[in-house]
Amino acid sequence: MKVTETKLDGVLVIEPRVFGDARGWFMESWSKQKFEAANLHYDFVQDNHSFSAEKGILRGLHYQLNPMAQAKLVRCTRGSIFDVAVDIRKNSPQFAQWFGVTLSAENKKQLMIPRGFAHAFLTLTTDVEVQYKADNYYAPQCDGNIRWDDPEIGVEWPFEPTLLSDKDRNAPTLKERIERGELNFVFGE
Repeated sequence: MKVTETKLDGVLVIEPRVFGDARGWFMESWSKQKFEAANLHYDFVQDNHSFSAEKGILRGLHYQLNPMAQAKLVRCTRGSIFDVAVDIRKNSPQFAQWFGVTLSAENKKQLMIPRGFAHAFLTLTTDVEVQYKADNYYAPQCDGNIRWDDPEIGVEWPFEPTLLSDKDRNAPTLKERIERGELNFVFGE
């Protein structure tokens, strides 16, 4: 697999090696052995799978607080998405910075997002399926989100989303989360 560093330390673009012939193709979407050889040590415990019917659906910016924070390995297995990670670790030199990449069934790229980052994606096509591995279980009591259009973060979405959940539409800004003491990620932990 090819591992490409991004402008955010720890956020990586993973490109599995794809073997194709007249029958189609084969790839390893995840290999603990290959991840560890690349010095990526994650113990994934949960797989998640979402379907979005329409182009323009935005999900995020989501995260889970400590002690149930999650690292995620995200891939798009049908259609295409613009996938985003935002550093929300206090005292991080990259605090409130974001990175985005197009993930698609065709390019087979994956985004590795460590703990302490918020995550979101915007569907670029209809009939989109996204699958991701998480290194911690879902815990509703630790669930959190930040506004997708927070001006302090300034994500440059490819276009304006057309459909969001009420939870995401009404999410507080990063500044509001900080003022309320609702973030517990610390850089270096």
